[in-house]
Amino acid sequence: MKPEQPATPVPPDKTGIGRLPLLVQWLLLGLLSLVFAVALEAIGLPAGLLLGPMAAGAIIGMNGGTIRLPRQFFFCVQFLLAMMIAGSMRPDLFATFSGNWPLFLAVILSVIGVSTLSGWTITRMRILPGTTAIWGSSAGAASTMLLMADAYGADVRLVAFMQYLRVVFVASAAALVAHLWVSGAGTEPSVGWFAPVEGIPFLATLAVGITGGLLGKLLRIPAGGFLIPFAAGSALSLSGALTIELPQWLLALSFALLGWNIGLGFTRPIIAHARRALVPTIISILVLMAFSGLLAVLLIKAAGIDPLTAYLATSPGGLDSIAVIAASSDVDLPFVMALQTARLLIITMIGPALARFVANRA
Repeated sequence: MKPEQPATPVPPDKTGIGRLPLLVQWLLLGLLSLVFAVALEAIGLPAGLLLGPMAAGAIIGMNGGTIRLPRQFFFCVQFLLAMMIAGSMRPDLFATFSGNWPLFLAVILSVIGVSTLSGWTITRMRILPGTTAIWGSSAGAASTMLLMADAYGADVRLVAFMQYLRVVFVASAAALVAHLWVSGAGTEPSVGWFAPVEGIPFLATLAVGITGGLLGKLLRIPAGGFLIPFAAGSALSLSGALTIELPQWLLALSFALLGWNIGLGFTRPIIAHARRALVPTIISILVLMAFSGLLAVLLIKAAGIDPLTAYLATSPGGLDSIAVIAASSDVDLPFVMALQTARLLIITMIGPALARFVANRA
């Protein structure tokens, strides 16, 4: 008689939801996302289509889920959001910036300075090693900071944890502030998700977005999948050469995919690896958010920017999630994205040298 064969053990990296087939995990993620998004939209919270899937992704990821958003889908999210924002750019925005550029530059450099100081403090306290805390605290686009951190030898898992945790805090706070600010100001008009779309402008918009995104990837420009389509789309739209046309259902899908990309990044191994840095990271995030709020007050007083626009413009990342929240709120979207993009460009240019300089002195 043959001895009874033991049951096939589950691999150590597959626990909880990770034991389920991939299709079942995706279906569960979609169901949770739908429930959360509908609930958030029902209470009038801006960007519910981003925050709901983000919360669902975090639940799946922290409970052992093994699904991840393919890079091709995230590429599509980047160029679609870039073209959406490019379509809202206005010629008078340049006059606003040229007349107040010292103030705006001071605001941008102040956010970078405080975020760098937070990373330096965490490094000095020996909570995290080397440049990891510097890149993890940098107030740029999370995906860009991960690429640059990996290129400069930082612990990418810890950088990812710090960056995406800040994105969750900032996005949630920004959506809550936007909701409270407009509460009682009337309901948001219904969105025609499947309204007719002009075929030629839509195809031209996709062509510019895809070409710009691929060019950004080919040239290996940090955040090139977003920045190149944004620059090309803005130039063509402002010149009248292109009418940017995107259906609402496609934008809604992009918001959900972005939320999944953020939420699914919170996995058990990453959280266990970053447990020691959790409290200092949260404290540094709250300090940076409070300081950004003070900078928003400065913009309100000195430049006459409306409060909600100023708050979103100074919020410390991420660029894409703030774009979704701003697009879902009654704010000056071009101003918000111009300031956010300027900060991303500056931190991309000076980030490597700044990280090395601070790490060497920490």
